[in-house]
Amino acid sequence: MTFDVSAAPIASDTTDHAPPGRFGRPARDLPASLVVFLIAVPFSLGIALATGAPLTSGLVAAAVGGIVAGALGGTPLQVTGPSAALTVIIAGLIAQFGWQVTCAVTVGAGLLQFLLGTLRVARSALAVSPAVVHGMLAGVGLTIAIAQLHVVLGGSPQSAALANLIALPGQLSGPHLPALAVGGLAIALLFAWPRLGLLPGRAGRIGAVAARVPAALVAVAAATGLSIALGLRLARVELPTWEQHDFAALPSLAQLGAHWPVLLAAVLTVTAVAGVESLLSAVAVGRQAPGPIDLDRELRGQGLANLLTGLLGGLPVAGGAVRSTANIRAGAVSRWSAVLHGVWVLVAALAFGGGLRQIPLAALGALVLVVGVQMVSFAHIRRVHRHREFPAYLATVLGVVLLGVPLGVLLGGGVAALLALHRLTRAHVDVLAEPDGSWTVRTHGPLTFAVVPRLSRALADIPAGAQVTVSHDGSFLDHAAYEQLHTWRSGHQASGGRVSMLTELDEEVLDPDGTVRAGSSPGPHRCRAWTPWGGHHCIEPGADDPHGRLLDGVRGFQQHTAHLVRPELARLAREGQTPSQLFLTCADSRMVTSMITSSGPGDMFTVRNVGNLVPAPYEPGAADDSVAAAVQYAVEVLEVRSITVCGHSGCGAMKALLDGVHLNPGPPTPLGRWLRNGRGSLDRLRRAPAVFADRPLVSEVEQLGITNVVQQLDQLLAHPAVERRVAAGTLRLVGMYFDFADAQAYVLDPELRSFVPVSEQRVPTGPAPTESTDLAA
Repeated sequence: MTFDVSAAPIASDTTDHAPPGRFGRPARDLPASLVVFLIAVPFSLGIALATGAPLTSGLVAAAVGGIVAGALGGTPLQVTGPSAALTVIIAGLIAQFGWQVTCAVTVGAGLLQFLLGTLRVARSALAVSPAVVHGMLAGVGLTIAIAQLHVVLGGSPQSAALANLIALPGQLSGPHLPALAVGGLAIALLFAWPRLGLLPGRAGRIGAVAARVPAALVAVAAATGLSIALGLRLARVELPTWEQHDFAALPSLAQLGAHWPVLLAAVLTVTAVAGVESLLSAVAVGRQAPGPIDLDRELRGQGLANLLTGLLGGLPVAGGAVRSTANIRAGAVSRWSAVLHGVWVLVAALAFGGGLRQIPLAALGALVLVVGVQMVSFAHIRRVHRHREFPAYLATVLGVVLLGVPLGVLLGGGVAALLALHRLTRAHVDVLAEPDGSWTVRTHGPLTFAVVPRLSRALADIPAGAQVTVSHDGSFLDHAAYEQLHTWRSGHQASGGRVSMLTELDEEVLDPDGTVRAGSSPGPHRCRAWTPWGGHHCIEPGADDPHGRLLDGVRGFQQHTAHLVRPELARLAREGQTPSQLFLTCADSRMVTSMITSSGPGDMFTVRNVGNLVPAPYEPGAADDSVAAAVQYAVEVLEVRSITVCGHSGCGAMKALLDGVHLNPGPPTPLGRWLRNGRGSLDRLRRAPAVFADRPLVSEVEQLGITNVVQQLDQLLAHPAVERRVAAGTLRLVGMYFDFADAQAYVLDPELRSFVPVSEQRVPTGPAPTESTDLAA
């Protein structure tokens, strides 16, 4: 859990941000809402066009989704609107049953979503395999892209992806050149506009400013302007007047009764797809801008929004990652941004209908085509391939494209289940002859009844009377495998052999009843990797030969752990490091960063020094290029997205600062020179000391420890690389403090201006920073 510290101050210092008071939130939510609004209008029209629904239905859905789901949902920074993932489903419903029946399906899906949210089952949707979810989105994206390619070429899409593929060669042989020119311009701008900031020199600086205007708005506006300037004859948006819009577009019961089995399946499909998309988007939003997220409330809010949009003749809605990410990057800090964006859509729909009717359909088709292509994420493909779930992903993609969303998801889910069953029965059994004449049987993976024949053949190759060690990696052991192991052990011991049955986690032994019992670890190194600490030192502090005991620990790693982590470390060796954050903490031997952050190899770029200090650059007599180089490398080369400064209780550096070690007379020692970097923390302690939100301070050392964290965050911002990224909103600064006695982590809360405990539940945090603070005087 991380907290942003640059969005609001921690102490009453003129160099910190002002706290978000009565007008603080609207001041940042208002411009963010306008940015999202400029994206939402063309996108909503494009989705309506792709489904074959009335174009006004897209605007209704955007307004209702923004206002209702924005106000009542459980993810404050998520923006709801027409869903690209539902395009294929809705297009099929409209083609088969008409618009009124489709609205009834939307209402039914909204009611079911609200019911599921009330029953608090939202988290169960996260049990769906990510490979299936990403495969569904990719399949829908390909289907959309293929269909909208016909629109860009000046034609009309068919009702199915396969039909569109068959008709595509004929469409390519005779495109409508004006439509192709307008669509091509829109596509070029959609891809090129966000990259203007990458141009060299002054052009790049100007491009970075221009790129803040949404690419979707620029592309549609430029394509529309070109078509008007050249007088091109093109199909344009046929936006009906609001007097023509059916605000009660519901069918009669007789229309529904004849097809209720198919419509019930449609309601379940829309509920599942929209619900899963919204919940996964909510989780993604929580990772980008950590804050309080209530998934059940989010599902209820989505349900009410779908209920209302269906009653008002709008498309079904879902939380969208594209709109939500734009909302966060634009600096939104509360749900008011999403609500206001819905208000602006409503105002635009009522007041600027004439301007919207000038938009060429080829421009909207190009917008939706690019959105469809971007739904096929190569990052997701690499991720599912790394986790060996690509078959499920591919099956889902092909199933959605060829069979439709419901059958495609079922096909992908079935393949994912088969993969899980395959892994459950997959185990390795290695029999090794040792140089001393003994034998080792090493098993890896779950030992189930399916592995028993292979296990039996491996054990049969061991000569009678041999000394054997059976080492299991601690995974699942079912009754059939247990019976086979212990039956063989009894027979081998009867022939004069000796058998030791261990696990690799902590020299544990398998009891005759099949349970795992912790045994004492022989040798001087008392710990094994990945086991709970038991109130003892792995290496005794007073050991006669600490180096020898350290090597014992290394030997233990090579014997028990290396083969388990070798594939992952080999991958990191091939791909290089791509950490998401820089973690700057103290060199104290008690600080185990991987433990308190639950991180593993490659997750964090860690810098440790005495007192977790960040020397301010250009400060005479105290600067240190080592820390500055690490910060610059992490920010500019590794492109980390957050920097955490973590202090801790009982810090010796803080005690030395209070004792004035850095002020001792005579030639300064290396420690004294280094501690000069903490003078700003002492000054802040006198002016504006930091505090805990839920408990009193234990000592002056503790108060200096948390105040030092705040000061070091200020000194971080004096580094140009950090200041640029924070100002651009792509880097988050986090303050943290760890209390050893309570094993409790505290994180800096920008709104409370104090350190709050990190609990097992999510706690509110500030938004991503969009501007920098000045260096404390």
